[in-house]
Amino acid sequence: MLNFSDTQIAFRSKSTNELKRAYWLFKLIGWQWLTKVSPILLKLFMPLKFPIFIVKHSVFKHFCGGQHREDCNKSINKLAESNIKTILDYSVEHNTENHQSTFNEAFLLIEKAKNNPHIPFVVFKMTGFINFDILCKKNNPNNTLNQEEEIYFTKAIYQINELCKKALKANIPIFFDAEESWIQDAIDVIVIQLMCQYNKKTSLIYNTIQLYRKNQLDALKKIIDLGKTEKFYVGLKLVRGAYVEKENERATKLNYESPIHNTKKNCDTDFNLALELCIKNIEHLAICCGSHNEYSTILLTKLMKKHNILPNDTRIYFSQLLGMSDHISFNLAAKGYNVAKYMPYAPIKEILPYLIRRAQENTSIAGQTSRELSLITQELKRRKASKNRP
Repeated sequence: MLNFSDTQIAFRSKSTNELKRAYWLFKLIGWQWLTKVSPILLKLFMPLKFPIFIVKHSVFKHFCGGQHREDCNKSINKLAESNIKTILDYSVEHNTENHQSTFNEAFLLIEKAKNNPHIPFVVFKMTGFINFDILCKKNNPNNTLNQEEEIYFTKAIYQINELCKKALKANIPIFFDAEESWIQDAIDVIVIQLMCQYNKKTSLIYNTIQLYRKNQLDALKKIIDLGKTEKFYVGLKLVRGAYVEKENERATKLNYESPIHNTKKNCDTDFNLALELCIKNIEHLAICCGSHNEYSTILLTKLMKKHNILPNDTRIYFSQLLGMSDHISFNLAAKGYNVAKYMPYAPIKEILPYLIRRAQENTSIAGQTSRELSLITQELKRRKASKNRP
């Protein structure tokens, strides 16, 4: 039976000093005023250089694998000792200057995963490959690209296909992460086309479904039905979502109905219904449950048992972010379930938007920071008692 309160298993890969550092980090993250003003402070003090040093030795060290893919090897191997795999995430978002560099990194990342059994997937954001404004245009059926934009878009799609061909040859599945709702429809069209082309024998290409959006349960049903009709295997990463404040602020500013559920309960309901739907159709798909929610995680294990699916069935993975919810990741892995940690890496200046969002996410998710703190405190007390025991 799963016991997410077993802190000895949850934190066995961390030294006491690492736990103490994590404790104070989550304490700081818990200060809502600090996470709200942090983007302003970073922008203000960035020319003075010293914020880089502070970030590098605090949030970056806790939530990231390094600045370069090879910097991540130590963390990858450390997780592997506990039967936890790694999803390397080159966390460069909304890259408007040099998409070619992101493509180059993506090809190298697939090569690295091909030669490392501890890296079962790679993950990319479409905005790392295609200009955000062009995706906005593609998202609106009333807009058309001009000739220059069309040439650019066609070239990007060609390179994405070359990337998928390399992944197919290496047998390394690709996750395409979800992004803002006002570009997501365009991303969905691209990824579903890739699924049709490359998922004939297995789920190689995965799309991400954000269940905090009101219409995504219906979208999930449609993509599963399309896979059955067009005879391709569907690949799905299920998440709740990470742009709540940004989505609601834009909806208010532009005076349209927010695409986000009005209550957390409705979001949770859709997420859990999505898990049930996927397991019922597991012969046609593969899923990665990207969740820090204990109830949803346990529900999926129960659904697997109900449908006679073994814990190590490669069609089902559980995933949490590096530095978060170790009590879920390590206890699942100890019971033989497939677990992979998202491990972001990138130069510190480029990964700052990701780090700020992680801090804000911990603050906005009810109980997330307090849960992390209580488990760390519990483990520190357990170690102290064990050390003092005769």
